[in-house]
Amino acid sequence: MIIEVLKSKIHRVRVTQAELNYVGSITIDEDLIDAANMIPNEKVQVVNNNNGARFETYIIKGERGSGMICLNGSCARLAQVGDILIIMSYAHMPMDEARAYEPILVFPDDNNRLLK
Repeated sequence: MIIEVLKSKIHRVRVTQAELNYVGSITIDEDLIDAANMIPNEKVQVVNNNNGARFETYIIKGERGSGMICLNGSCARLAQVGDILIIMSYAHMPMDEARAYEPILVFPDDNNRLLK
């Protein structure tokens, strides 16, 4: 049996930008993408802690070290600059592998930068 499990999570990042007139996606600082073992174009689920919105989109690589979290296209309507998001990716794996898998959890600071 193959099941879907949490692969990685970027916990509590702040929206820095929203661009409605753009092809849909979420732009994420490359440092955060790398730390979470995510990749550009990967499908992610995004949860807005401020308003409860949940949506799926894909990752665009943002400038490394910028702290950028930008919602693009229609998902820009689901958050405002300053809202707090949780960004999650999932993986499909056999049950035995899933039981042993430990997701990667990233907890950035208030400026969306990695804690040192």
